[in-house]
Amino acid sequence: MSHLKKILKSVADGELDIDSAMKQLRSGMYEDIGHSRVDHDRLERNGKPEVVFGQGKTVPQLLDIMNSLAGRGQDVLVTRLSQEKAEKLLKEQPDAVYHEAAKILTLKLSEKKSTDSWIAVVCAGTSDLPVAEEARLTAEFYGNTVKPIYDAGVAGLHRLLADLDTLQEAKVVVAVAGMEGALPSVVAGLVKAPVIAVPTSVGYGASFGGVAALLAMLNSCGSGLSVVNIDNGFGAGYLASMINQIGLED
Repeated sequence: MSHLKKILKSVADGELDIDSAMKQLRSGMYEDIGHSRVDHDRLERNGKPEVVFGQGKTVPQLLDIMNSLAGRGQDVLVTRLSQEKAEKLLKEQPDAVYHEAAKILTLKLSEKKSTDSWIAVVCAGTSDLPVAEEARLTAEFYGNTVKPIYDAGVAGLHRLLADLDTLQEAKVVVAVAGMEGALPSVVAGLVKAPVIAVPTSVGYGASFGGVAALLAMLNSCGSGLSVVNIDNGFGAGYLASMINQIGLED
């Protein structure tokens, strides 16, 4: 039962007066810990707990936020976290797991059954792996089955076609590519599922830190293709999770 339903039921049963219920509702929305206001109600509103962006935050700040979320029984996902910060956090939160390639830290307080349907995460080259792994781990964190297809760029199209069955049976595909960013357009022409394109900052000078790939994906003639920001594996994994779980009960 959700936090809100518990309060309303207590009022209905005569166990809680209106003023006390209002106080509990206000305190249940977020926790002000000084440097941050942790959004506990996001799980109720959006179906997923607040996600913590690790870059730019100090270790004490991150620890306070993690403790606030975990104290409410909510799973914790921290993105863009350096190994140096992660090592310090793990000393305080030994049950957490750090995924070095993706720079993600996870603290799971409950295990979810993985979905029967799956998300395919495809990346063009090994250099794109950090972004692809961020997408994969994010989707898995939210209880999705993910099938990775890595190093399958258009320079060797036979590598992609070797996994065509996995691609075509996926409910949603995340396609990650740098350089000229052609992979998502190719994938979109092969599958019925929606494709989430992720441009990466991988490439030489005229790639402009991923802008060339971003523009190529935005101008794709492939139908059913959407684009997230440069290197935003988290955003792609989160959106893919929402699509994959449409129609599923919590």
